[in-house]
Amino acid sequence: MKKCIATDKAPRAIGPYSQAVEAGGFIFVSGQIPLVPATGEIVKGDIEAQTAQVLENLREILTAAGSSLEQAVKTTVYLTDITDFSRVNDVYARYFTKEPPARVCVEVSDLPKQALVEIDVIAAR
Repeated sequence: MKKCIATDKAPRAIGPYSQAVEAGGFIFVSGQIPLVPATGEIVKGDIEAQTAQVLENLREILTAAGSSLEQAVKTTVYLTDITDFSRVNDVYARYFTKEPPARVCVEVSDLPKQALVEIDVIAAR
């Protein structure tokens, strides 16, 4: 059985998808771009600011689902410029300080709203 998760503390979905879905003891969080929840606009700033906003959005969704970043088991990071990898890593490391999740990082040609980064996560409940 699945349960859709939604919170107003993270950006609303900008398409026909759920912020997250709980199934089989796991929380599957849709890819988040650096939208400010209150405005629906991309956070102002560089790749570090965008990465921090994405991770804050993921944190809020996981909290609403009764989980946390500490329970993350897998993430996928999408970058429009792979040369930002080390800068994203620096921010990412502040959010995953102990037992970080498995991860994939890929470069993509474009992201919604011209975001520089998108991250999705799978977490245990």
